Amino acid sequence: MRILQVYKDYYPVVGGIENNMRDLAEAFARRGHTVTALVTHPGRAAVEENLNGVRVVKVGRLATVASTPLSLSFPRVLRSIPADVTHLHLPYPVGEVSQLLAGRSRPYVVTYHADVTRPVQLAIMRLYAPVLHLVLRRAARVIATSPNYVETSPHLRPVRDRVSIVTSSVDARRFTPRPGAAPPHPPTLLFVGLMRHYKGVDVLLRAMMHLPMETRLLLAGDGPMRAEWEALRDALGLRNRVTFLGRVPDEDLPALYQSADIFVLPATSRAEALGLVMVEAMMAALPCVTTEVGSGTSYVVEHNTTGFVVPPRAPEALAGALNRLVADPTLQAQMGTAGRERAVRLFRFEDMVARVEAVYREVLSG
Repeated sequence: MRILQVYKDYYPVVGGIENNMRDLAEAFARRGHTVTALVTHPGRAAVEENLNGVRVVKVGRLATVASTPLSLSFPRVLRSIPADVTHLHLPYPVGEVSQLLAGRSRPYVVTYHADVTRPVQLAIMRLYAPVLHLVLRRAARVIATSPNYVETSPHLRPVRDRVSIVTSSVDARRFTPRPGAAPPHPPTLLFVGLMRHYKGVDVLLRAMMHLPMETRLLLAGDGPMRAEWEALRDALGLRNRVTFLGRVPDEDLPALYQSADIFVLPATSRAEALGLVMVEAMMAALPCVTTEVGSGTSYVVEHNTTGFVVPPRAPEALAGALNRLVADPTLQAQMGTAGRERAVRLFRFEDMVARVEAVYREVLSG
């Protein structure tokens, strides 16, 4: 099968959508399919490379508007790539419009990762919404990452009859529980993710003011909000308790999860569509604390079983849930074990790949 995956960025750019696209592309290449990833890059000239069996075509950008790279050559390049099925990763309007204009000769599948939430993007979306609805209606199949998102997204509800649920997943063999008992150390909280506005690290920093003084917080990741949040940490007097690790290499992530006691994802908006980092943490048997933002975060974490789900933008509520876990190592272990079991049952990487491949075959069979 010839598969074309389409989005704005690809590795070494990292993020939830980028990682999901790369994982799928490499898995399909290992299964013997011919896989091409069509994306953009900051230069003006096109670049092509082979990464782990995936042909990666990066076209030049004209400009970037509201986090959307613009490329005049995108439709032409999309048309030129031989493929049996195109897989669009949304949201990326340039890819979607290019498929409508230039990719009509082949069926396409859409993974709807998230609604846009920032004010400037919402203003643009009001104008773009008719095009998005056309893209979704013409798609042979729409993939959503959780049942929660289908029911809460105004764009997915009208096409729910053509939606398949395929949760993003991780390799259970890579993320494993800490071997043996933990050596004595202060209670350690962990956040992993890009430092973007909707991650809620500012809320987490304020929650730290209500936790025992010996509690430590590790923040792994980089991004546009890092400098502002580091300044907030210092202003709150948390410099000795909170460490910004920067970007952590993929190969070091399993050990990082094993070094922590509790995982936290204090998302503040639906831009956090699922929270794949929580699946990684649950595979490592960490209890998780997250927020109810009307997306898949409360699908990943089963409240009162694998962790706690609290209201967003509420430092006191977040601190209350964290304090329960910090004060009770037995509860930590119980929820961590339950989280590992849930993750292995619902978020196995092999199942995700098989389900997406089944969607492709269903589409090609008519």
